[in-house]
Amino acid sequence: MKELVNVRSQPELENASLVVGWQEDAGKLGPKVIDYLNKHIRGSTFCEIEPVTFFHLGAVVVDNDIAQFPVSKFYAGTRKDLVIFESTEPPHERYRFLNSVLDVAEHYCRIKEFYTVSGTIAPIAHTSPRRLLAVFNQPEFQKRLRGYELEDMTWEGPPAINSFLLWLAHKRGISGVSLWPEVAFYLAATQDPRATKVVLSFFDRKFELSLDFTGLDSEIKGQNEKLALLRREDPEIDKYIRTLEIGISLNEEEQLRLAQRVAEFLEKPPT
Repeated sequence: MKELVNVRSQPELENASLVVGWQEDAGKLGPKVIDYLNKHIRGSTFCEIEPVTFFHLGAVVVDNDIAQFPVSKFYAGTRKDLVIFESTEPPHERYRFLNSVLDVAEHYCRIKEFYTVSGTIAPIAHTSPRRLLAVFNQPEFQKRLRGYELEDMTWEGPPAINSFLLWLAHKRGISGVSLWPEVAFYLAATQDPRATKVVLSFFDRKFELSLDFTGLDSEIKGQNEKLALLRREDPEIDKYIRTLEIGISLNEEEQLRLAQRVAEFLEKPPT
């Protein structure tokens, strides 16, 4: 393990839980959740997974003339019961990478359980209530989290990286759950602050964090006001969103039109 990870310090932890978020996520949900939690616990990096084995040069992205390198970092802060891991999804040797994550979590953090966070794209309106879907790796852990308004997730398709992590953790006897808050499909390319609040509210309740949602509530209000303006300006977009609000799905062409128009409008600089 030593050649794969760079441990800077040993955090002081007691019966800790690990929260895992991925940078590439629908509605930028993972990064937003991790950033919110990190600021609250004043988290700082104590360990990194070395990128050379798991990432190629193509993973280095240049944004506004600044190179953005792959990130795979563990954070700890003022809470002794919470550890955070944020990472770019590795394109190579995922099995080895995820085992390295669990090695650090087990041997340096002594975690008792972990939670992964990823947004799931849903055919809903941005004004609709959001469900928090969940996949567990142990029935006993599922029973312990009853009462937190988690709904079972049914998925058909290729497994996500979180599913592999759940499986590997199960083999080690570590309890885990993958949390999938719904993200309105036409906000997947931008941000969905309402979905972010759903999963942060879960963590707030589970760990008694007393999170301040003032900033996030302001983001939700601001986005709602922008989309209300778009609906007034564009009757076709208003019709699409009203259709979703009454529970009727759009066809593929309508979905594409709505997603493109919303992304263009939200990313347009203010005049």
